[in-house]
Amino acid sequence: MMDEQQMALASGIAAFESKQFSRALQLLTPHAQIGNPDAQHRLAVMYQNGLGLVRNEASAYRWMKCAADQDHGLALHALGYMYLDGDCTDQHDQKAVACFEKAVDLGLEGSMLALAQMYQQGRGVVQDSNKARLLYVQAGFDPAELISHI
Repeated sequence: MMDEQQMALASGIAAFESKQFSRALQLLTPHAQIGNPDAQHRLAVMYQNGLGLVRNEASAYRWMKCAADQDHGLALHALGYMYLDGDCTDQHDQKAVACFEKAVDLGLEGSMLALAQMYQQGRGVVQDSNKARLLYVQAGFDPAELISHI
C-alpha cells in the first residue's frame, strides 16, 4: 500500500504527464528537494521549457544535474544535450560526451545516437568512425544508411 508521500509523488508525475504543470510543480517540488531523481528530472524539464512557470535556466540546470548525478537515464541524456547545445549552461562537448556515455551504459538509444554522431564528427572526442558505427548498430540503426562516407 502506498503511503502519503508516494501518493503525492505519483500524483505529481500524473499531473506532469497530463500537462497540468502548475499542479505538477506544487506536488513534485518537495520530492525533488529531498532527492527524488524522477521529480528532479520533471522539474528540470518544466524550468527548461517554461511549462507552468517562467523559463529558468539556472533551476533547469540545477535540477537536471541533481537527477543526472543519481544516474537517472533521461536526465543524463537531457544534461548531455544541455552541454552540447549550451542550453541552460555553458557549451561543453567533453561534459556532453560524459553524460551520453553514462546514459549509453543505461541503455538509452537516443544517447547512443548522440554519441555516435559526436564520434563521427570528432566533437568532444577523437574522431572514430568504427566507434560511431558500433554505437549506431547498438542503437538499432544500419550505419550504412546514416554514414555515407564510412
